[in-house]
Amino acid sequence: MAPSSTARTPRKDAQENRAHILVVAGQAFDTEGIDVSMDAIARQAGVGSATLYRNFPNKDALLVALLAPHHDKLMRERAAIDQEDGHSGRKLQRWIDALGDWMLAYDGLSEPLRDAWSTTTSPLRPTCANLIEITDRFLRGAQTDGFAQPDFSGQDIFLGALAIAWASGRSTTHPETRNVLRNLLRNGWAVSVRGQR
Repeated sequence: MAPSSTARTPRKDAQENRAHILVVAGQAFDTEGIDVSMDAIARQAGVGSATLYRNFPNKDALLVALLAPHHDKLMRERAAIDQEDGHSGRKLQRWIDALGDWMLAYDGLSEPLRDAWSTTTSPLRPTCANLIEITDRFLRGAQTDGFAQPDFSGQDIFLGALAIAWASGRSTTHPETRNVLRNLLRNGWAVSVRGQR
């Protein structure tokens, strides 16, 4: 029994180290944005760089773990949108708004998301692919019902939302930037209904 007990101790320590790193990194990203270096996170967490990189080989891997609760919230919103009685165009707009909120979980998140979209090896790539697939489903519904232009794809909408998130970061100089750009994106995909978009 002693060897088994001894074997469990490092696993518990490793789990505690990982959880502590996530708390510290989350606080750092909340206050400073994701430009905080991995070495700075290790110092703030009071762990060696080797410990940090053993748990999270790169910043994208760290972001995947930190975004998990935000992603869960986004999936709950997606389920709520699916259940609502509104038309498919309204559902698409609600999804785009929720997606945009998720992209603003941390200041500067749009940069690694953009890189992940174009780099197959990023740990964030599956998340981006999944969100593009969901966006495409909402878009196809709106296109089928005549609420959305036929020549757009879920990827187009995702990248448009990503551009808005980039322009809406903390460094933006105008508080209305996000709303203006959201309307601009909607005016791009929506079909005019009774003279209104």
